[in-house]
Amino acid sequence: MSKSTLFSKIETARNYILSKHQIQADTAIITGTGIAIDADISDRISYSEIPHFVKSTVQSHTGELQLAKIGDKKVLIMAGRMHYYEGYSAQEITFPIRVLKSLGIKKLIITNVSGGLNPDYQAGDIVLLKDHIFLQPDHPLRGANDEQLGPRFPDMLDTYSPSLRAMAKSYCDDKQVSYHEGVYACLQGPSLETPAEYNYLRIIGADMVGMSTIPEVIVARHSGIELAVLSIISNVCYPIDQLTPTTIAEVIEVAQKANPILNGVIKTLL
Repeated sequence: MSKSTLFSKIETARNYILSKHQIQADTAIITGTGIAIDADISDRISYSEIPHFVKSTVQSHTGELQLAKIGDKKVLIMAGRMHYYEGYSAQEITFPIRVLKSLGIKKLIITNVSGGLNPDYQAGDIVLLKDHIFLQPDHPLRGANDEQLGPRFPDMLDTYSPSLRAMAKSYCDDKQVSYHEGVYACLQGPSLETPAEYNYLRIIGADMVGMSTIPEVIVARHSGIELAVLSIISNVCYPIDQLTPTTIAEVIEVAQKANPILNGVIKTLL
């Protein structure tokens, strides 16, 4: 079977990384805004060094691939992600997921911050994604499909690993940590949603809203990677009468306060 352009780009990026380091990890973690992973980092590769990686430009997103250990488990950490609103295509922002797969990654833990739409959610709460509503205008699988990378029509049932969610819930129950399971709506950003949009999202079944993650989820599913997504509620967006202006500094502050709980869940999943 001939190689597609995408497949060739993946190989080029993979070969560059392997020329620098021997990769022994089978699990990767993606960090969201304000989220720091408690890990021993042995080395870093800037995204700008890796062929075909685009630049991460958002505050608190370092933009580097980290080789690390959490306990005795070797992991790869994507310290920062790319977003559709930065001007990239869906394929560009999900390209790192393809490269992770080519490096032998079998399990992916994605983290993010999101606005809470469920009235039971409070700022700082941890939510385990159980489903999503994808509302961005560019689908990461649009275009010709390379069967070497995944099927033309990937099934999205049980996208969010039931076994990983069960492990996360068990940890939270043992530690008496409050958590939720919810549905994440993904919009393009970068403007925050209007009150009418928040109301619409709640009506169609969303528990939280953000501007990332789901393109990565779709490609991970397409690639056959087991997946868990952990979200920190950064601000309350519903009911509408509770809305207040939100700044990136406030979002980062809430995420940093919730980091210890998030890291505990991640260690359990590893």
